[in-house]
Amino acid sequence: MLKPHVYHSNTTKTLLPLHKPFFHGTGCAFLPVNSWPSSSFCKTRTTFKPGCVPNRIKAAVASTVIDNVDGSASAVKALVTVKQTVGGFLTNLGLERGLDDIQDLLGKSILLELVSAELDPKTGQEKNTIKAYAHRVKQEGDDVTYEAEFKVGADFGEIGAVVVENEHRKEMFLVDIVLRGFKDNGPISVKCNSWVHSKYDNPQKRIFFTDQSHLPSQTPGGLKRLRTEELEALRGNGVGERKAFERIYDYDVYNDIGDPDSDITKKRPVLGGSQDLPYPRRCRTGRPPCDSDPLSEKKGNLFYVPRDETFSEVKQLTFSAKTVYSVFHAVIPSLQTAIVDSDLGFPYFTAIDQLFNEGIDLPPQDNQGLWRTLLPRLLKAISDGSDNVLRFETPETMERDKFIWFRDEEFARQTLAGINPYAIQLLTEWPMKSKLDPDIYGPPESAITKEMIECEIKGYMTFDEAMKQKKLFVQDYHDLLLPYVKKVRELEGTTLYGSRTLFFLNPDETLRPLAIELTRPPMDGKPQWKEVYRPSWHSSGVWLWRLAKAHVLAHDSGYHQLVSHWLRTHCCTEPYIIATNRQLSAMHPIYRLLHPHFRYTMEINALARQYLISADGIIESCFSPGKYSMELSSVAYGLQWRFDYQALPADLISRGMAVEDPSAPHGLRLTIQDYPFANDGLLFWEILKEWVSDYVNYYYPNASLVESDEELQAWWTEIRTVGHGDKKDEPWWPVLKTPEDLIHIITTIAWVSSGHHASVNFGQYTYAGYFPSRPTIARRNMPTEEATDKDWEFFMNKPEVLLLLSFPSQIQATTVMAILDVLSNHSPDEEYLGELSESAWAENPVIKAAFERFNGRLRELEGIIDARNANKDFKNRNGAGIVPYEFLKPFSEPGVTGKGVPYSISI
Repeated sequence: MLKPHVYHSNTTKTLLPLHKPFFHGTGCAFLPVNSWPSSSFCKTRTTFKPGCVPNRIKAAVASTVIDNVDGSASAVKALVTVKQTVGGFLTNLGLERGLDDIQDLLGKSILLELVSAELDPKTGQEKNTIKAYAHRVKQEGDDVTYEAEFKVGADFGEIGAVVVENEHRKEMFLVDIVLRGFKDNGPISVKCNSWVHSKYDNPQKRIFFTDQSHLPSQTPGGLKRLRTEELEALRGNGVGERKAFERIYDYDVYNDIGDPDSDITKKRPVLGGSQDLPYPRRCRTGRPPCDSDPLSEKKGNLFYVPRDETFSEVKQLTFSAKTVYSVFHAVIPSLQTAIVDSDLGFPYFTAIDQLFNEGIDLPPQDNQGLWRTLLPRLLKAISDGSDNVLRFETPETMERDKFIWFRDEEFARQTLAGINPYAIQLLTEWPMKSKLDPDIYGPPESAITKEMIECEIKGYMTFDEAMKQKKLFVQDYHDLLLPYVKKVRELEGTTLYGSRTLFFLNPDETLRPLAIELTRPPMDGKPQWKEVYRPSWHSSGVWLWRLAKAHVLAHDSGYHQLVSHWLRTHCCTEPYIIATNRQLSAMHPIYRLLHPHFRYTMEINALARQYLISADGIIESCFSPGKYSMELSSVAYGLQWRFDYQALPADLISRGMAVEDPSAPHGLRLTIQDYPFANDGLLFWEILKEWVSDYVNYYYPNASLVESDEELQAWWTEIRTVGHGDKKDEPWWPVLKTPEDLIHIITTIAWVSSGHHASVNFGQYTYAGYFPSRPTIARRNMPTEEATDKDWEFFMNKPEVLLLLSFPSQIQATTVMAILDVLSNHSPDEEYLGELSESAWAENPVIKAAFERFNGRLRELEGIIDARNANKDFKNRNGAGIVPYEFLKPFSEPGVTGKGVPYSISI
């Protein structure tokens, strides 16, 4: 699924298709193919069988040499391998299957056309293609082989591409095409790994370029027109509803989160396209507008994504998708049946423990054997009978220390080594003040005073010394949440505050929580209310502190899921994917570099729009902001998101967690030296940037090539002005004029899809699987907020019950736990960053050597992280009951492991 590398004379000439992330569908008009210099074609070539090519690949072509008929022509045999699929043409039943069988019997299953990379030297026109039908010859397992024979003249020149037409009635998944029999040359292997539509769905043929990469200015003459027309086809014309077999990439706003036609209360505002609610763009589906709200798009069973971006129909690719589908379609409905009262909380903490020991009995369901196979961690047989039980695995944090959720030191440590290390920031201004309008939200000054802080840190230093020595840190959700407090409180079963949490850096580099401030704005005729809670040695103060922590943890859980995770990785990456496919040809080297980082992201995002972030979906039902969750995400995008701050070094500097220091490792001096996420992340960033630098500098040895690359410039312009068009006029967008500019941009995008996403995703079950550690919602106000005598009496008599009532309900907790278990899971076919080379990289000696260095440094990183975790001086990652920090260890076995960094946001 890689696009071709720029051609260099010393590169082995293997024919590997350069396709868009999975080429399929509507799109390219495939015309006569062009050619390359015939002189280069006479060299011996060998086919690289890369271990890095995903085992998901569905079609492969092999060929057998046929003796030359005469001195001027070679008899070439092509073997095409098609992967049997779930729901594809090989499993189709009925009339269409019968017609396809007839096509196979007639030997006209697949039409192949060889395309020369060279222009005709006499006419200056493209050379005619050489055509042949491939017929079915055998099937081994899921691989079906087709064979075709060609006669290729000596003057045809080097093969630049293969055009494919699927004569069947159903689509097929083509793995690759291998051509053998060229005089004085080895085989040519064209890697396809793409869905090919039936000609009856779309008459346009498909083209697969070889693995030679070319900048636009270096495109062989015989391929120029095809390169241009392929991109035009991938862009589409912006009209009509997209069909499942298409592969058109286009943009739209987030107008499909709501579902007002089913229930007017599910109407949601459009995100994107306005300054009030700015947002990145998603892939356009073209569905008609809702009847009840013309600004919203109708829901449907199909959430279109370009065909090759999907992963649900090839057997080996279904693990992640089917697991997610199973949770949505089997587990959650069963939970809703088993737990009748949606507001029912847990009566005791021992009832929470039973989720891991005894589980929840689920009602009988269809295909329950299949569900147990797909969800072995969740669905377990109670006995040899047919009953099912949903029993959760005990998270590693609880295995090590069952009271870990209770402790203040762990509450603080997780800001540096937990699943949301992006929120903690240096306190730089005092007194803390809100930037919101005081006429609407009340006095802006924080209720946390200098005296309160000095009371907590006395014996260490004064307040002024702490500020000067950069010892005070804050997790500040005050201004982001406060405007939504009144709206959220009008919803049933939830509440909200604006919050600030203050921390002090101890001499041993651990953090100590000092104070939590909760604020309610003026509302319902009442003035602003705010109160500060601090660690206490009196029972009432201790329980108030625990309740305040529960509220702050719910705020942090929402911010983590809606901003650090969804917005900054999934959502903001989708425009990069769309622009890459619309503006960078399959043969562009930067396409080939980026393509592994985009695997399955659009499909996962479509699933999120269907089930997670949709109206009344998992997020709205289980997180504090409720129906305003995505609106909050939009506000955060407008206030906080900057492309330049997505680079890890810039992110740390922007939060005051690092300063530039040329003498320090990575050129940065951390404000907190024992900051596991930053320590490992900066080394990871450095290794990633070195690989990107080696790659980019090979193809762009000078700045003029960057500035003159029209595809590259169009790509970056479209990302800025369309994909993130609501921020197109911001001054902080990087320019793209030099190789250094390109290296920084590519490294940032690659980091977001790999290291950033891994650090906020794969530890979710570890740290939030026991939900009291990170509740997603707070359902009760603080008892000190204008409480009645009865409320206060209840708190005084049963503080533990009030805490349990504040926690998520049983259905909310178990739903989120099931989702987090799946989202934290590595599938057996996971592709980890730098583990296996893409085939085209391996064909180029320079790039192959650079990748081997990349792989080697990542393996060194694994050892460095192990050594850091074993070092007793690093107290934020080593200690009694502490889970080692492994989120940025590059490789992992399948399952919920808390480590492993995939190339892409694939779950």
